[in-house]
Amino acid sequence: MDSLCRGVFAGNSRELSIRSCFPSLFQAEQTHRSVLLGLLLGPGRTPQPDSALIRQALAERWSQWSLRGGLEMLPQALETHLTSRGVTVLRGQPVCGLSIQAEERWKVSLGDSSLEADHAIRAIPASVLSKLLPAEAAPLARALSAIAAVSVNMQYQGAHLPVQGLGHLVPSSEDPGVLGIVYDSVAFPEQDGSPPGLRVTVMLGGSWLQTLEASGCVLSQELFQQRAQEAVATQLALKELPSHCLVHLHKNCIPQYTLGHWQKLESARQFLAAQGSSYEGVAVHDCIESGCQAAVSVMGTEPNS
Repeated sequence: MDSLCRGVFAGNSRELSIRSCFPSLFQAEQTHRSVLLGLLLGPGRTPQPDSALIRQALAERWSQWSLRGGLEMLPQALETHLTSRGVTVLRGQPVCGLSIQAEERWKVSLGDSSLEADHAIRAIPASVLSKLLPAEAAPLARALSAIAAVSVNMQYQGAHLPVQGLGHLVPSSEDPGVLGIVYDSVAFPEQDGSPPGLRVTVMLGGSWLQTLEASGCVLSQELFQQRAQEAVATQLALKELPSHCLVHLHKNCIPQYTLGHWQKLESARQFLAAQGSSYEGVAVHDCIESGCQAAVSVMGTEPNS
């Protein structure tokens, strides 16, 4: 579990809640009294969402997916679709505050203006939300912490991986700084460019990054690039220098579902419907699912498949 918790949450398996981080494992143990047996037997006859896209994904055994123009095409397409149906999308107007009015309506403060709404859905990080909520709800958002991580994207010309797969995770006992390495070229070779080059992403973080931050160390791109190159050289035998390298430090980017996380969410639901990585899953598909469920809770009807 150490490697899995580090790879997905960049966190400490001793502090994270398996019930909240990996609900399928928790449900398997609760149903069959065994994680392995539960995963083998499956969840049983529970209603499953269905659509042509879901059936295609299952038939083709998708493990990852992307879009030709990048994942930003998804929110762009959603905005185009919504505005074409008369939905107003306010851009460049940061929310300054939320308050509950008479008849449980929400007042959304937008700096020099405001609007009232019958329903509000929280889709921003909990750390930001805590500054906007009424006093009685803010402590719940502040209780949901997040951790920083670093992604180092590197490309190697004329290089080959010694193994094939999606990537690998690294236990803290082996390397406290490296969370894992993603083999980008294996998943999406069509994005390797011309001439094609081997692409990998090294994820750094965990206690190593926390220690660096606490000590006041300068978190430079050179430091992260050197650390990533050492990891790739040691773990994948790619000892030459990369032809391209991009380093990104993402502060407070991965929410930490610590023990009791689900209880905090139950308490918070009395204020707002939840959507986003701070609450019920950090992956893109988790956020999409939580968005659908938030819409259902507000509208009271199931979305079309």
